[in-house]
Amino acid sequence: MQYLGETISLGVAVSWTVTALVAEVASKRIGAQALNVWRMILSLLLLGLTLWVLTGSALPLYADATTWMWLLSSGLVGYVFGDYCLFNSYVYMGSRWGQLFMMLAPIAASLSAWLLIGETLSLRAILGIVVTLTGISMSVVSRREKGAEESAVESRHHVRAGLKVPLKGVLFGIGAGVGQGVGLVLSKAGMEHYALTIPEGSEAVGSLMPFASTMMRAVAGLVGLTVIMFLKGEGSRLISALGDRRGMLCTVIATVTGPFVGVSLSLMALIYTSAGVAQTLMSLTPILILWPSHVFFGQRVTRVEVCGAVISVVGVSLFFF
Repeated sequence: MQYLGETISLGVAVSWTVTALVAEVASKRIGAQALNVWRMILSLLLLGLTLWVLTGSALPLYADATTWMWLLSSGLVGYVFGDYCLFNSYVYMGSRWGQLFMMLAPIAASLSAWLLIGETLSLRAILGIVVTLTGISMSVVSRREKGAEESAVESRHHVRAGLKVPLKGVLFGIGAGVGQGVGLVLSKAGMEHYALTIPEGSEAVGSLMPFASTMMRAVAGLVGLTVIMFLKGEGSRLISALGDRRGMLCTVIATVTGPFVGVSLSLMALIYTSAGVAQTLMSLTPILILWPSHVFFGQRVTRVEVCGAVISVVGVSLFFF
């Protein structure tokens, strides 16, 4: 199927939009660190069950030490470093500025893919990335400038467009975008090696390679995020979260649409298209979330945001035509 990787990437953006909506609710109820750890635990259970039912083994088959090395590294960079930086960027400068810095992910993915695996982009793909990122930035910056509601964190730190944001927030934001982009490329390198270790005639294992790869990444994510949580003295919140039914329900949904389906599909997209193109299309979440945020959370959508969304769609179309 032509443009299969691009189509899957758009599906990932939709999946991550759902994740963002329910994760916002869950993080406010049970805490961001507890949410992250429970997502890793539940995703490992779901991935293990899926592999066991379809391949007869709950663990990734035929994955050698090199495959594990690449994908554990991807989990550390993407889940542990990237997510840790992302949530801390929200603390220092608010979620909207944090989303702005996530636009560094496609650039980081393109550069690291060029350096690590020799991947190149066509001129049209580069143009599509630039146009899409321009549209996303218009919407995200607009939301910071004219949003009717500001979180307590944003108000406390006086973070508005045109004013300087805290240096720590900027550094965490850069780390989040770079972590996601580089983590994706490490996953692609790991899967390319993994594909070489799967023997011929093992079609079931090959087709589930993205899910097996996600499981290896989640192992690193669970260990790293759990260590961080206990080092911060928040271990007790992991158990107390179980008493919040609504929070845990949102956590389950965020797990299915995030680490289980969303991340697995993002790795599947890497099989069919370049890391830079895939990451750019996945970065459409800030655009896709505008309307549901207005409906469910009452956030105002401005004309500039709509223009940014239109420009992003034009940029996306360059990948297909």
